[in-house]
Amino acid sequence: MAAVKTDYEHIVTENGVPVISGTTMKVVELVIEKMAYGWSPEEMHLQHPYLTLGQIYSALAYYSDHVEEFNKDIERRLKKVEHIRKKNKQSPLIDKLKSKDKL
Repeated sequence: MAAVKTDYEHIVTENGVPVISGTTMKVVELVIEKMAYGWSPEEMHLQHPYLTLGQIYSALAYYSDHVEEFNKDIERRLKKVEHIRKKNKQSPLIDKLKSKDKL
């Protein structure tokens, strides 16, 4: 499916998902990194040198204008991860390492 332009210079939507144009980086991935690590746009640029500061600022502006939508998506993702964790049994290796105080 073709990317659809948005009103944000560096943001397109692919299958309804906002992506930084010319990359495979989803806006939500960058936002989650900002939340998790507290990175400034400059630090994000150091971590992702293939992104320009313009792309990063555009992604953050897009997020800023769609906070509720993104927060719902992030919450949905967290619930899915928690469900997968509960569904999958712990690895025997982890049990063995824990029993030997290695983990």
